[in-house]
Amino acid sequence: MPACRKLLVLYTGGTIGMQQSAAGLMPASGFADRLRAQQGLQPELDLPDWRFHELLPAIDSANMNQRNWLAMVEAIRSGVEADGCDAVLVLHGTDTLAYSAAALSFLLLGLDVPVLLTGSMLPAGVPGSDAWDNLFGAMRALRDGVPPGVHLYFHGALLHGARASKLGTATLDAFAEQPRQRRGQRAAAIPPAIDYRAARHPVSLAVLPLFPGVQAAQLRALLASGVQGLVLECYGSGTGPADNAELLAALQEARARGVVLVAISQCPQGHVEFGLYAAGSQLAACGLLSGGGMTREAALGKLFALLGAGLAAAEVAHWFALDLCGERAD
Repeated sequence: MPACRKLLVLYTGGTIGMQQSAAGLMPASGFADRLRAQQGLQPELDLPDWRFHELLPAIDSANMNQRNWLAMVEAIRSGVEADGCDAVLVLHGTDTLAYSAAALSFLLLGLDVPVLLTGSMLPAGVPGSDAWDNLFGAMRALRDGVPPGVHLYFHGALLHGARASKLGTATLDAFAEQPRQRRGQRAAAIPPAIDYRAARHPVSLAVLPLFPGVQAAQLRALLASGVQGLVLECYGSGTGPADNAELLAALQEARARGVVLVAISQCPQGHVEFGLYAAGSQLAACGLLSGGGMTREAALGKLFALLGAGLAAAEVAHWFALDLCGERAD
């Protein structure tokens, strides 16, 4: 794990750089000057050399979307390939920080440098803020050496980018790796079709949690909206209302049309194991792919990276079943 010598700091907005307005806290530009000023007040930090790039307009991460992820990938590629940066730090809002960390984990497959994402629960400069601790902590971690791949750094912890979730809003230690069981055969290699150089385009994805009383009409309406991939949040080990013939038929019809259907568990420590219950076996028979112990963020990010690369449904199913970056590993 070589130490970082030239760091790209990529600013997307978020609470860390927000400033007060008449309407409340809003994203603000000019964060590079604030970062330099604060670093000047703490010369003992011994941070790596860095260059700053700002994605405009700076956004509240509640507005994050797939095009923003693709803009991040482009900026990261340029920083590494054109400017010679050997590490990247992404400053990001916390609302969708785990979603972006998961998406980038799959969009940057094969990139041989570490990419850290961080943010803060309170804006920089506010009393009690965690902004500088998180930002400088991430920079120090990169200075000391971090393995290639995408990571989330928050409240002193370095988390796997495709395993982290936001668990709370009231404390500064808001993120953790979900303690889910993970299994899966590791991909022997990452093919060019899905590595970080592959072109991607936005795709229509959806998430539907199962609940007692869920209706087939609700599922059909969602599928009729043109979704290309659906993450179905099932009960426990991957079960659902198997006695609802209409709902099962809606899933089978969608699968026949080429919609990629993925099952994950609603339980924070859950793991999909279709064969354990007959109700799970019937969902598997409809063509659902098992997400194992993947989080919602990881399942969505992986679907986007695969479908966004233009892969056919069969190819998506093949690569989704394999562990690509540690998202399915024990």
